[in-house]
Amino acid sequence: MTPRAYLRTLALLALLIGVLGPGGGAHGHALDPGYLELRLVDRELYAVLWKVPAAGERPMNIAARLPARCEPRTPGQPAWQGGAYFARWTARCPGGLQGGVIRIDGLERTSTDVLVRFDFADGASEARRLTPGNTAFTVPTQPSQVEVVRTYLLLGVEHIGFGVDHLLFVLALMLLVQGTRQLVMTVTAFTFAHSLTLAAATLGLVRVPGPPVEAAIALSIVFVAVEIVRSHRGRPGLAARRPWLVAFVFGLLHGFGFAGALADIGLPRNSIPAALLFFNIGVEIGQLLFIALVLGLRRVMRRGALRANLSWPAWGWAVPPYFIGSLAVFWLAQRLSAF
Repeated sequence: MTPRAYLRTLALLALLIGVLGPGGGAHGHALDPGYLELRLVDRELYAVLWKVPAAGERPMNIAARLPARCEPRTPGQPAWQGGAYFARWTARCPGGLQGGVIRIDGLERTSTDVLVRFDFADGASEARRLTPGNTAFTVPTQPSQVEVVRTYLLLGVEHIGFGVDHLLFVLALMLLVQGTRQLVMTVTAFTFAHSLTLAAATLGLVRVPGPPVEAAIALSIVFVAVEIVRSHRGRPGLAARRPWLVAFVFGLLHGFGFAGALADIGLPRNSIPAALLFFNIGVEIGQLLFIALVLGLRRVMRRGALRANLSWPAWGWAVPPYFIGSLAVFWLAQRLSAF
């Protein structure tokens, strides 16, 4: 095994430790964030939706608390509803939400986030992201475009950072592609493709069911893993010869996956273009940070391996693609069974 292949193997194993270790997830996605929506239905009356992530077989021990003027301020016990716990109720808030404090009790004891979407009296909407270090906010008197940009940019970075299946696909492409120029072309094609379908699906121009998309994303990872093996054995396929084309085609699928996550979050009605744009920019920032991390680790490990004059078994090159492929096959079977 060459030092270069050894470094790639270590980079993959480091990623897998993150995937399968504490906080990881066998499904390819991290714990979903909480979600609180306050939709104005009639002057001072709000329809409230509270989504609580699951912690084992129970709802996470967090609670939404509306401004003091609202009644009721808190929901009843959330009920299980396919992937998370949900509570729905109506609350009357005299004078509206403006100036009131929205808080998530218990969030400081978790490692998850909560997205809060709320309507103003004129029908405009806004979103805020609450974290363990920032569990409450005061509702402003007017919508803030800057807050929308910040919230959706961070959500985009967070989504790609915890979207292990998307990152594993990018890593597989990096193992397959040779040369900086080809890597740039491949990553650009992937970015352009998933930006197209993310926008089209989010704006309602195209509708694709979520479960088949998630299964196809897992299948795309299997395909590239097989192409890595074929290329090493002297039988390069389409992915090795035209990686940018394969990245573009599968990027369209991954874009639908991003759109599914964004659909769960929702977009503020008065700032849809900005929210969509900056969510996508956040995804790209997260993706580029991941690529830079892998390249940096590879360089550091390559120098260490050369200095140590390491020599590795001839079969060592197969560890990354087989590990990637095996994990993706597991996801594929899991997602097919959920149809």
